[in-house]
Amino acid sequence: MDIARPEFKVQKKRRQTIIIVIVVVCVVAISAAISRLKPAAPSVERSTVWTDTVKRGSMLRQVRGLGSLVPSQDSVRQIPAETEATVVRIRLLPGTLVKPDSILLEMSNPQTEQAAVDAQLQLRAAQAEYQSLRAKLESDLMNQKAGAATVGADHAQAKRQADTDKALYDLGVISGLTYKSSKEKADELTTRNDLETQRLTANQHAIESQMAQQQAKVDQMRTLAQLKEKQLDALKVRAGIEGVLVDLPLQVGQHVSPGTMLAKVVEPNHLMAALKIAETQARDVQIGLPAAIDTHNGIITGTVMRVDPAVQNGTVTVDVKLTGDLPKGARPDLSVDGTIDLERLDNVLYVGRPALGQENSTVSLFRLSADGTGAARVPVKVGRASVNSIQVLEGLREGDTVILSDMSRWDSTDRIRLD
Repeated sequence: MDIARPEFKVQKKRRQTIIIVIVVVCVVAISAAISRLKPAAPSVERSTVWTDTVKRGSMLRQVRGLGSLVPSQDSVRQIPAETEATVVRIRLLPGTLVKPDSILLEMSNPQTEQAAVDAQLQLRAAQAEYQSLRAKLESDLMNQKAGAATVGADHAQAKRQADTDKALYDLGVISGLTYKSSKEKADELTTRNDLETQRLTANQHAIESQMAQQQAKVDQMRTLAQLKEKQLDALKVRAGIEGVLVDLPLQVGQHVSPGTMLAKVVEPNHLMAALKIAETQARDVQIGLPAAIDTHNGIITGTVMRVDPAVQNGTVTVDVKLTGDLPKGARPDLSVDGTIDLERLDNVLYVGRPALGQENSTVSLFRLSADGTGAARVPVKVGRASVNSIQVLEGLREGDTVILSDMSRWDSTDRIRLD
């Protein structure tokens, strides 16, 4: 007969409970330990990353922009239409070298041609009227001079007679009545002579005024005739300067209105560079700064001559005056790269500009280990930036090597292994 031992069941249940608790504790401990383990660093091929070493020294700040060569303002001639006309002949095409008297195209306008003829006829009529008036006034003046001469002669004769009668009167040869009569006649002719002289002077002034008035009319007709002749001559469009015809947007038979641009001629040796600089970089660009323009066939030196105050599409237009010799192939609208020197920073830490780094900010860079087999992410505070370099303020030391390539795909890790 078996004897019930309940204490054995209690001990067995207690042992099972203890074992379960121990197992649970071990599982939790192992899980916690595993969760604290750092994931393995991902591998990156060293040949796919771009690195640079932090240096100390002088850093030249520059900004770069794309642009094109454009003619300077004083070397461009845009030719507008002076009158309504119709294009009848195009003699030269864009790209042709032209002289000042080279005829680019010919136009026709019968009204302009008739107006030029009418203006010439009016000028000739005014000139003929001028000559006719001049002859008439000179004839009238001669008649008046003749009358004045007659009065003058009578006056002289009367004065001599009066002087003679006075002498005879003083000798008692003639009576006082005779002397008085001759004296009164002499006085009368003196007055008439003075009046004729004044009248002659006044008529001469009047003649000059009439001739000046008629001369003004002749000059007016001459100016009108010259204007109409100029408009007629403008129907043959000439280059006006020595250069290259770059634009002639017309066709034979096309009708143009006054002010329509007919052609554009530029002097190819007088060019400047118009660069588009990002608005965030253009704030430090000043007039007079040195620049270098790359035409892809040579480098041209220059200086900043104008900074556009307006921003268009996120860029600022900067005009650079070219001071160096133009290389072969330089022509208007040629695409160029421009670099402007802003300033030189002495005794600063600097490194190559990272792909995603902006000046005056804090960026994350991977710094290589001493053996170069791995890299760890470090925060780096950067200052002023240039085209290919950036100033280091905090986070790196001279001699450190960092990865400058775009590492955004590794944002989730702080360490990488370089293979």
